[in-house]
Amino acid sequence: MSNSSSISHFLLLALADTRQLQLLHFCLLLGISLAALLANGLIISAVACGHHLHTPMFFFLLNLALSDLGSICTTVPKAMHNSIWDTTTISYTGCAAQVFFFLFFISAEFYLLTIMCYDRYVSICKPLHYGTLLGSRACAHMAAAAWASAFLNALLQTVNTFSLPLCHGNALGQFFCEIPQILKLSCSHSNLKELGLIAVSACLALCCFVFIVFSYVQIFRAVLRIPSEQGQHKAFSTCLPHLAVLSLFLSTAIFAHLKPPSISSPFLDLAVSVLYSAVPPALNPLIYSLRNQELKAAVWRLMTRWFQKY
Repeated sequence: MSNSSSISHFLLLALADTRQLQLLHFCLLLGISLAALLANGLIISAVACGHHLHTPMFFFLLNLALSDLGSICTTVPKAMHNSIWDTTTISYTGCAAQVFFFLFFISAEFYLLTIMCYDRYVSICKPLHYGTLLGSRACAHMAAAAWASAFLNALLQTVNTFSLPLCHGNALGQFFCEIPQILKLSCSHSNLKELGLIAVSACLALCCFVFIVFSYVQIFRAVLRIPSEQGQHKAFSTCLPHLAVLSLFLSTAIFAHLKPPSISSPFLDLAVSVLYSAVPPALNPLIYSLRNQELKAAVWRLMTRWFQKY
């Protein structure tokens, strides 16, 4: 194929070679996606319906649940379709849409996790100014900025990636469309515009990471100055869910894209891809629910009302 204009579809990486394994992977992805839909849906409903949960922390958690739902609904349904119908194709426009939405929701999740870190920093280090710094208007502006920045980043990256000439076939080494795999098909590996956009995105991600590290250094210093051990434990417990979700998000994404070539193998690459694209949206609600009594109580009340109604 000489250029991208002659490509009508891409070939995705097959999850398995045998029919039995394909059906097994379909059932596995179905279970993960249903768990993610149910858990995130319960959190969204509980926060939206529970007036006592209308606080900055739960507002940002609701936004995080929305980004988790979006990311898993972008990649998993197509993989399930390909497994059940024994195919690996995705249309050119479908691939572009998948790249855009996955990058949009993943970027939004990282920006929201950064904002949630700021929420924890203010609540522990500046509790007297919490209502001023994190009022309803400020929270809405920060959430809007996170979604708008993610949209702009995804749009620029997607448009620029699919404007590149592709002349190395149409087979992607991934079970869903993502930019690094498409760049491998490009005729030019030194496109300055693409490198510039990637550099800007990397710098923005690095700034968020530095901010998170700096914030948690200040949080730990403030917690260690609390005289009572019970107070320290309570302060740490409010940060543990966020730290767990953030660690899961960063560790899987970094390992997926920066793992040494010496340990790379088709099975490992596929397992890591599923781990960072499908597992976090299902685990994030569980992590937050296990450590938060208010959220667990709200979800339980919501489920009880539904069962009594139906």
